[in-house]
Amino acid sequence: MANVFDVAKYILDSIGGRISTMKLQKLCYYSQAWTLAWDGEPLFVEDFLRWDNGPVCKQLFDLHKGEFYIASAMIPQNFLSAPLTDEQIGNIDRVIEDYGQYSGAELSEITHSEAPWRNTAKDQVISKEAIKNYYSAL
Repeated sequence: MANVFDVAKYILDSIGGRISTMKLQKLCYYSQAWTLAWDGEPLFVEDFLRWDNGPVCKQLFDLHKGEFYIASAMIPQNFLSAPLTDEQIGNIDRVIEDYGQYSGAELSEITHSEAPWRNTAKDQVISKEAIKNYYSAL
């Protein structure tokens, strides 16, 4: 199974540059959310926590902590676990197409209006089941 770093690297390579760490977090979140909705299975095993600025994957945060921007080269090769499948790439590409136009702050605001973030206590895991149920119903 892929991990969050595989997805983050793919997003960064696809966008072709550096983006804010907040935007990367939200694009990874939406990649996970929509894969759960479309395929019924997670894209990666790592979870997202309900933080003030929206969903955050702690493992990814630990990599870019203290940075405002992140580029593909900042993800160490040994953090990568598995090549993404064509289906996974297709899902991520759809997320980039639909959400890539927004800034990290705008994506954070969007997540704040959605039930998985709103209905989770601060600093707690946003369950994959809640994410899947919410996005599947849209």
